[in-house]
This record gives sequence, C-alpha cells and structure tokens, in this order.
Amino acid sequence: MAGVPSSSSVPTTPLLKDELDIVIPTIRNLDFLEMWRPFFQPYHLIIVQDGDPSKVINVPKGFDYELYNRNDINRILGPKASCISFKDSACRCFGYMVSKKKYIYTIDDDCFVSLLLSSLLFSTGIFLPRVVKTFARFFETTSVNLCTWPFFRSTDLSRNLVAKDPSGNQINALEQHIKNLLTPATPFFFNTLYDPFRDGADFVRGYPFSLREGAPTALSHGLWLNIPDYDAPTQLVKPRERNTRYVDAVLTIPKGTLFPMCGMNLGFNRELIGPAMYFGLMGDGQPIGRYDDMWAGWCAKNNAFHQILTLKLRLKLLILGTLRLRLARRWEVVNTVICDHLGLGVKTGLPYIWHSKASNPFTNLKKEYNGIFWQEELIPFFQSATLSKESTTVQKCYIELSKQVREKLSKVDPYFGKLADAMVTWIEAWDELNPSTTAIAPEANGTTDKK
Repeated sequence: MAGVPSSSSVPTTPLLKDELDIVIPTIRNLDFLEMWRPFFQPYHLIIVQDGDPSKVINVPKGFDYELYNRNDINRILGPKASCISFKDSACRCFGYMVSKKKYIYTIDDDCFVSLLLSSLLFSTGIFLPRVVKTFARFFETTSVNLCTWPFFRSTDLSRNLVAKDPSGNQINALEQHIKNLLTPATPFFFNTLYDPFRDGADFVRGYPFSLREGAPTALSHGLWLNIPDYDAPTQLVKPRERNTRYVDAVLTIPKGTLFPMCGMNLGFNRELIGPAMYFGLMGDGQPIGRYDDMWAGWCAKNNAFHQILTLKLRLKLLILGTLRLRLARRWEVVNTVICDHLGLGVKTGLPYIWHSKASNPFTNLKKEYNGIFWQEELIPFFQSATLSKESTTVQKCYIELSKQVREKLSKVDPYFGKLADAMVTWIEAWDELNPSTTAIAPEANGTTDKK
C-alpha cells in the first residue's frame, strides 16, 4: 500500500491544521504545553477547566485556545449541564461538544517526560544509582514540573521532553493519530501484518479482496511509555512497574470485540462518532470514577459496529459468487444489527506518549471500587447489546442504548438509571450545540492567545 512518512518528525505543513481541535482537561497551569509546542502550537486548543472556576489557569503564550470552566458549562448548557461530570477528567467531553472541527485529539496534562534522565532511567534499570532513581520517583509522584524552573525555560530542553521512538526521534503523537484516522481500518477480517495501509505493509495472502477497501476509521487509540494505565489493584501489586516496550504496530480492533479505552492519548473523527463519545457521570457526587473513558469506549465501539455494511460492499460480496453470498447472509443472521448500519473501525497501538505521573493507587481504589465489580456485568451487557434498524444515526443508536442501560443495568445499581438519563441529556445538549444547520460557537471564558 502507499506509505506515509515517519511520525517522528514535525511536518512542514501541519496535517488537518484547520480541521482538528486539541481538547485538554485540567486543574492546573498548562506548562506541559511547552514540551508539546513544536507539535501543538499550529492547532486550536479547547481547554476544559475542572474544579474551582475562580482559579486562574495559565496557558503558555503563543497558543490559540479557548478555555471553559464550570461557570461557562453551566451558562452554555443551562439545566443540561448536569450531564457533565465535575471534579473528574470526564469533563473533557464538553470540549468535544463545543468543538466545530471534524477531528478531535485529547491528551492529559501529565503526558510529558518529567526528568531529563527518565528515558535512560527505565531502560537501564539497576545500572543507575539509587539516588537518581529516588530523584526520578519524586518527580513522578509530585506536581513538580521542570517546565516552571527558570533554568529550564532559559534552555532548549523543553523541546526534547516528549516520548522518543527506539531510534531516538521525538514522537509526534498527533501526526500519527491523524494518519491512523485518515486511512481505513480493517474490522471485518484480521490482517496478520497489522495495518495494511502503513508504509512497508499490505494485505497478506488469503485476505478477501472484497474487504480490502476497509472501513472508515472512527477512533485512534494511542498507548503510553513509562507509567502504564493500570487499575488500582494492579498498581498496588506492581508499584514499580514501568512500560519500556515500544511496539511499532497499529492494529484494528476486530468487529464485535470490546476494549478498555484510555482517554489520555486519543484521536477520533467527531463527525463519525462524536455523539457517542460521552464520558458518563463520574467524580463529585457519583459512586464511581476512572471509568469515564472506558464507558465511552464501550458505547462508541458498540455504536461503531452496530452499523450496516455499505451497499457497495454488499454488491461486491454478491458478485464474488455463492460462497460469498452465503457468508454475507451468515453475517446478517449472526450480527443482525451489528452490520446493519455503516461499518466503522477502531485502531489501537501507535502513537506512544510518555505518561509521567503515577496517580495514588489508594485514591484510585476508592474511585474504582464499584466499577471493579460492576464491569463484570457491564461487559456482558455490551457484548449482547443489539440496535434496531431504525437507529440510523449515532444519536439514535445512543438513545436506544440508553434505554437498554436503564432497563438492564439499573438492576445492577440505581446509578445506571441516572446515567441513562444523563446519556439522553447529553444527546439533547449535543444536538442543541450542533444543529444540522450552521452552528454558532458558544463564547468561552478564556481568550485566544496567538502571538
């Protein structure tokens, strides 16, 4: 297949410069943007401030951004603001709602290399002195940010603190997400050379020609070096574990397979799947936390594959003969509504970012406690969920799914009845801010700083 340039370099002309927003949830000053400046500065940022709305969030000069705090969310959505979580990174989905761009990239504000020797530290392990390890752990477990140090700001070091690939090249995570989204996915048949649309790869022998056009990619799920995205029990069992493995691969998650989506390094096509990217009710006043991105992933993946095969693909299957026709009919019977809508794809793998700070496992356990039990009911629910032929849009799919959440999951806990209401409110708010006609962007609290 036609290849694409390496994702390790900064492109001369940024891809999708006027078609993509970067959404960042935060409770602190965004000094980490200094490290991402070469990659993020050409793009528009949507910053969603969580917590105390009176706190002033400082954004480095030169970035084009708008900032929304809780007062802005209440002002813009009115009573419907109840669907947006408070004191939880789930608030980021408000940024998805107010964006008017086709694509979204979202990243957490602790995704940067917090120490100059970090890349050496975890690749050489015991060979570095204990004092250096202790020094590094201090930066991982505190809010200290080297970007705020005068010495740091007076040097070029800030441009060298994003993750690097095995060749030592800085990883342009945003560029790789864009390439993932702009090339088709292969959800209906697994390719053993992974993504056939990457440079140096193709469809292997035996891959059906009728499926080689692939499907539109709705989600691009990136991974992390250093601090893995573990749940609290795993954190407690493996407190010192760090991910140093860089796997140079992009995979399409097969049709009908769920996955635990992480929101800290994520890109998606807002036009294809945006209304399903609701991060649920988490945080303040809720009995669960740290399941916001996974809830969105389960819903979005469910919606993405509860879509019809295109007429073009159906015709190809028919043309290829009786065997293909039988296969097509089998798909229709087994996955009645999974393939009764427009097929979409989800990719995972590259790009990697450097996750710098390990969150407190005991705090995480308090947030996750209910979810750890509930997920044993949630996964079978999503695996068996079906959508009717009348659900022809993402919004209709999501409303229908909300009814099933209320009917089946409210038996697990009353919280899910409240969540079902919030899912409906979310879609109503989405449609109000994103009507089919020309939309007017709401006014933000922050000001654009483009100097």
